[in-house]
Amino acid sequence: MRYRADIARAAGFSLVEVLVALMVISVGLLGVAKMQALSLSNTTSARWRSLAAIQAASLASSMHTDRAYWITVTGSSTTTAAAASAGVASATDALFQAQIAAAAAVANSATNYCTNGAAGSVAPCTPIQLAAADLQAWAASLYALMPSSQAAITCDGNPLTCQIKISWYENLVAYNAKTTANSAAIQSSSYILYVQP
Repeated sequence: MRYRADIARAAGFSLVEVLVALMVISVGLLGVAKMQALSLSNTTSARWRSLAAIQAASLASSMHTDRAYWITVTGSSTTTAAAASAGVASATDALFQAQIAAAAAVANSATNYCTNGAAGSVAPCTPIQLAAADLQAWAASLYALMPSSQAAITCDGNPLTCQIKISWYENLVAYNAKTTANSAAIQSSSYILYVQP
């Protein structure tokens, strides 16, 4: 009789054991879900950084191509490409700003503006017109890829050195109450590239 009682006790799991096992599995699955969310966030962040690096390198290449204009920049000069305002570029240099505005007024400015010349003439572009058309086309491209970004090109010094800075905002998954003190710095990201045209 005692032998049968031992067999009956060892015949299966109790409800408490099953609940503990479910609790352990649930905690593990929550950890896996959190890791998945963080990896997705990091992938998105890497995507934005890659796009910013490619766009900055594209502008640097354009600046090397348009060297005839960029080497003439004297003093401290700032040019901004505000992607938030539909890809419109602007400059602190009034003459360069006028050329950017003229390039922006022509549809598909990188092609039409410089192949047809300024204001519908058939003359080829001057170096400043070509640089303005390329910058305006780059600003439109930046807007198409990163709509909430801002770019600033600051040139100064002798020899001339330009800084291309692209800034954007990211949504962070790991944001919590402990990070409220520096939330503005965390959500704003930027990429900086130094160029000598």
